[in-house]
Amino acid sequence: MRRFSASSFEIPAMLEKLFQLKAHGTTVRTEILAGLTTFLTMAYIVFVNPMMMSDAGIDPGAAFVATCLAAAIGSLIMGLWANYPIALAPGMGLNAFFAYTVVGSMGYSWQVALGAVFLSGFLFFLLSIFKIREWIINSIPMPLRSAIAAGIGLFLALIALKNAGLVVDHPATLVALGDLTQPGPLLAALGFAVIVALAYRRVTGAVMIGILLITGISLLTGLTRASGIVSAPPSLAPTFLELDLRGALEIGLISVIFAFLFVDLFDTSGTLIGVAQKANLVDAEGKMPRLGRALMADSTATMAGAMLGTSTTTSYIESAAGTTAGGRTGLTACVVAGLFLLCLFFSPLAGAVPAFATAPALLFVAVLMTGGLVQVDWEDLTEAAPVVITAIMMPLTFSIANGIALGFISWTAIKVLSGRWKELNPSLYVLAGLFVIKLALFN
Repeated sequence: MRRFSASSFEIPAMLEKLFQLKAHGTTVRTEILAGLTTFLTMAYIVFVNPMMMSDAGIDPGAAFVATCLAAAIGSLIMGLWANYPIALAPGMGLNAFFAYTVVGSMGYSWQVALGAVFLSGFLFFLLSIFKIREWIINSIPMPLRSAIAAGIGLFLALIALKNAGLVVDHPATLVALGDLTQPGPLLAALGFAVIVALAYRRVTGAVMIGILLITGISLLTGLTRASGIVSAPPSLAPTFLELDLRGALEIGLISVIFAFLFVDLFDTSGTLIGVAQKANLVDAEGKMPRLGRALMADSTATMAGAMLGTSTTTSYIESAAGTTAGGRTGLTACVVAGLFLLCLFFSPLAGAVPAFATAPALLFVAVLMTGGLVQVDWEDLTEAAPVVITAIMMPLTFSIANGIALGFISWTAIKVLSGRWKELNPSLYVLAGLFVIKLALFN
């Protein structure tokens, strides 16, 4: 009886010391429920990311393990070191850029692409240490940041529609409507409608439910087959430490590394600040007390993920679901980490998920990412035009890097020619000039 009583008090005391639960007005039970809530909203990544990585030539089993481990490591560092209820996992959009642009369109090997991801994470780490992050973010106009997010959303939408069979290539018009008599496109459309409806009704895990529903229908109708549900984790050997750093240092990949860096920088900063403000975790001046630690947790997770075999690991906006459920400390993120580790034993289920079941999730994320365009002043053509160019050039050139480059160039050129050059800061001139050189000589 004494032994049970002692342990029952030791664990809460240890958690209290680690996460300062009372100071944040929360309890162990609340943090566990918040962690479960966050996990359910972002667990779709264990189905989506391995599929994208396999399109880049990476072994899907190894990609599944790398996805789970990168999410667990990132969330654990964020929870234990930064003490924030923010979970991490391979980021949507950057995984598409990795698979379909760097490897698919540009023709680099996935090993080189992993090297580029690692270098971008290392640069992010340095920026966090030397506090250059604020200078970079403040130098990028807010409309361009919104345009980059929206462009990634449109890029994801095109991939989603292609994977679903709703959009196909056409020799005369480039794209055309797919065959709607086939079950794949119809099930994808159903999945998207279900996800949107559930999200509107604020059902926790709406995206996961949509993926599992369509997967279940495809299994029952014989469209796909499952080899089981639970098994030992697949081998990580095909991807572990297979990144090619020397190849990633090739001059043509510099813009790719900076594209990974910029998107992760904006995405992470926006997510951290947005979730922290919503959860009232900011100080009197509206700043995050341990922002440096949170950023270093993100960059460290990116480097770890690249060594394991997956694309950029970043903070997830879905963490807001957990803070809404009461999560206030890093214990929430640690619970998410534990659940991702548990996912390692469900690889057969992940392998049974067809592309038309994950496509609705991609399209839903695309909808959320394009929402930032409402912040753009559409009456100001010197802002509206570069925003549109940035956003539409990502899907049309199948490259996030090209969209960012053309966005910076058009923003700078239009402002100068409109006589509003005083609105530009020196960094915009430098970045625009570098992007011009890149597109002219190393495209």
